[in-house]
Amino acid sequence: MVKLLRAVIFDLDGVITDTAEYHYLAWKALAEDLGISFTREFNEELKGVSRMDSLEKILARGGKQQDFSNEEKEKLADQKNRHYLTLIKNITPSDILPGVKEFISDLKTRGIKLGLASASKNAFQVMELLGIKDQFDAIVDAREIKKGKPDPEIFLAAGKLLHVEPDECIGIEDASAGVESIKRAGMFAVAIGAKENFPEADLVFSSTAELSFENILEIYNKNLT
Repeated sequence: MVKLLRAVIFDLDGVITDTAEYHYLAWKALAEDLGISFTREFNEELKGVSRMDSLEKILARGGKQQDFSNEEKEKLADQKNRHYLTLIKNITPSDILPGVKEFISDLKTRGIKLGLASASKNAFQVMELLGIKDQFDAIVDAREIKKGKPDPEIFLAAGKLLHVEPDECIGIEDASAGVESIKRAGMFAVAIGAKENFPEADLVFSSTAELSFENILEIYNKNLT
């Protein structure tokens, strides 16, 4: 039986809007408060990773994993998030990445369901600020899952809310952990970024401005068995 493409599930940061700089600044401030060096290169390792897992990576970088109780770690993560929320207050629809509005409009016209699978606990707020939350049929964020990316749970949860099978979905990500999550969910994976960074992806666009449903559908159909 030939499967039809029925849904597209987006990551948020780096795919719909670029809040990576705000995350970087908030994590950097926290790390420096703890006496831990924090670079843009290290920040790349946190893309697509949950807040608590990101904190653990930062503490490990400074050799301070055992210096804090679980309760203290929760407070540190909350401190980072409060800083981040202050930074993103000025987000507007103009912060949607190039090509994304047009791509979403094309999908809606074709009757394709839209989902969001974000490791951020602030996904609903960011989508509201961008003015596109109501265009999405399902939104799943880190508050609703137990396992973060690269575990497939978040994409499977989004697919379930959309009432579609995994092989009827594509996922779009800009992080290797996210692409792994999509593939482990049994979905078609589209990556945004440098091709050499995503060997597991089914299709790679160098930027969101290149997103094309026709190109995606062509490769998706070729992958059908």
